[in-house]
Amino acid sequence: MNRQAQAAVLFLLGASLLHAGLTDLYLRYVKAGLRPLVLLSGAVLIAAALATVWYERRRSDGHAGHPEPRVSWLLALPVLALILVAPPALGSYSAVRTGTALQEPYGFSKLPESGPLRLALADYAGRAVYDDGRSLRDRQLKITGFLAMDRDGTPYLVRMTLNCCAADAQPVKVGLTGHIPPVLQPDTWLEVTGTYTDHRTHDPVNDGPIPFIEVSEARPVAQPRDPYDETWNS
Repeated sequence: MNRQAQAAVLFLLGASLLHAGLTDLYLRYVKAGLRPLVLLSGAVLIAAALATVWYERRRSDGHAGHPEPRVSWLLALPVLALILVAPPALGSYSAVRTGTALQEPYGFSKLPESGPLRLALADYAGRAVYDDGRSLRDRQLKITGFLAMDRDGTPYLVRMTLNCCAADAQPVKVGLTGHIPPVLQPDTWLEVTGTYTDHRTHDPVNDGPIPFIEVSEARPVAQPRDPYDETWNS
C-alpha cells in the first residue's frame, strides 16, 4: 500500500463517518450527544487524507515512493464495516442475558397532574421501584419498548440504556401483566397503555428489581429513531 492508497482509505473512512453523523446511522454505535465528535472525526480524517496527498506530491520529484507495510490495508476494514454492515440495535437476545441496569435516580421531576402520561420506560421503572409508584397511581400510562421473554416465558418490555456507545448498553426491564397480546414476538416494538402495579420481581441474571405494569392495551409501533434510552445520562 503506497501513500496514495492510504490517503484513499483515510478519505473513505472519513466520508463514512460524515455520512453516519449526518444521518441516523451513528445512533447504532454511540449516543446522540456524541454526534459532533463523529462529525469532527470524519472531517479530521478527510483533512489528513488530503494533506497526505499534498505532501506526497510535493516530495515525489519523479522518484517512486516505497510501499508501506501490507498491514496498512487493515485500515480498510472499518470502512467496509461502515459501508456494508449497518448493525441492528441490540435487542432481546442481549436483554435476557444481561441484568437490569435500573439505578436509583437523584430525584424525580414533577409530572403533569392530569391526562395520560407518556413516560420513558426507564423513568417508569425508576418511579415504580424507588418512589413506590406514588406519582404513578391512578394514572393512565404509556411506555414504549421492545419485547423480550425470559426462560420461563415472562414477557418484558425493554429499553437498552447506554453511557457512551452500544458496547456498554444494558437493559432496563418492565414486566407485563394484564391484557397481554396472545402472540408475542421477541424484538417487536410495542406502545403499552396501562396502570401502575406494585407487583415486582428480581432479575434472574443480577437479582436487580424489575417492576411490572398492568397492561390494558398494547399496539405494535415502529422502532424509534434512537433505539437506545439515555434517561440516566442525558
